[in-house]
Amino acid sequence: MTVSSPSKKETEKSALAKQMERLLGNMEKVEASDLHLKVHSPPIYRVHGTPRRIDAPPMGVETIENLITEILSDEQIKRLKSVGSVDFAYSLPKVGRFRVSAFRQRGTLSLAARRVNSVVPTVEELNLPKAINRISAFESGLVLVVGPTGSGKTTTLASILSQINASRRCHILTIEDPIEYIYRDDKAFINQREVGLDVEDFFSALKYGLRQDPDVILVGEMRDADTIETALAASETGHLVFATVHSRNATQTIGRILDFFPGDKQNPIRQTLAFTMRAVAAQKLLPGAKPEAPRVPAVELMFVNAVIRKMISDDQDGRIPDAIRSMARDGMQDFNMSLYRLVETGMVTEQSALEASPNPDQLRMQFKGMVLNRDQAAMGTS
Repeated sequence: MTVSSPSKKETEKSALAKQMERLLGNMEKVEASDLHLKVHSPPIYRVHGTPRRIDAPPMGVETIENLITEILSDEQIKRLKSVGSVDFAYSLPKVGRFRVSAFRQRGTLSLAARRVNSVVPTVEELNLPKAINRISAFESGLVLVVGPTGSGKTTTLASILSQINASRRCHILTIEDPIEYIYRDDKAFINQREVGLDVEDFFSALKYGLRQDPDVILVGEMRDADTIETALAASETGHLVFATVHSRNATQTIGRILDFFPGDKQNPIRQTLAFTMRAVAAQKLLPGAKPEAPRVPAVELMFVNAVIRKMISDDQDGRIPDAIRSMARDGMQDFNMSLYRLVETGMVTEQSALEASPNPDQLRMQFKGMVLNRDQAAMGTS
């Protein structure tokens, strides 16, 4: 019996697969959240928020192109050539799952891969405020998790959905680009649809998803007016809808949504938001001060009660920040309140908190009060 030896092409393909597996596998070893591949640069890992080039020769055009196309399907290669970018989830047995974006820049290919934990962390493990637990009890309405790219929005939403999955019988439908966490049915049953694989876009998935009898809907991102209107309509008709928006805080989120619409439609959308929105969590990641928590979220949390609802309805968004600060007993907090608590509990340094604060002067005054209170306690005075 004659056994044919592998061809040169097959050998090269195997070597590429092993090289990509090593690059992705090393992410866990060095505690990297992201891997970047770029022509004329060695591989770059983002470790605890800081990009670090590894000690290796720069990668050439052909090497990068071969590595990237090795992990793409034929359909994804076509999309990359026609559109210039493609986002997808990629799994390696015994290595992990990754959210990957391949894209063209200056005529060459680049890649950004984010490592995704296979197990959804809990609210406690993420160091999120305890009040976020209230969100999983909502039966209907719109919940937004906002923040810049890489701020942990997807993970926070996954944590909330896991709570719902474990606590009540319902149908959860997710629309993601790409799918990151894989959920297992518990009390709930879950259908996950990936944009580009299972459905063309967010709007189509949401539009037809309403016919699929969901109780809870996750829209990975509200990117256009049609998707926003459909999400609002779903939240009006008894569904609990989760979505993400790229904005800095709760107040800016309202304006960001309205900006998708022409002037004559903005007030009706504002009134619908006032009626349907249940909560907004805005977050940013900070370097942690403890080895067991290298990245810690600072979270502004707004629950839409009667006071906030009237402010939104009456176009008085500028009053919302003061309202959030005054209603801490209802579980609300602004970024400075969150940063103060993180410093107080030793989760982040005072310097990191001040750098992340939207109002560092106000936060400095709070820190002075913290020090004064500690001194008084040490002296046994009040």
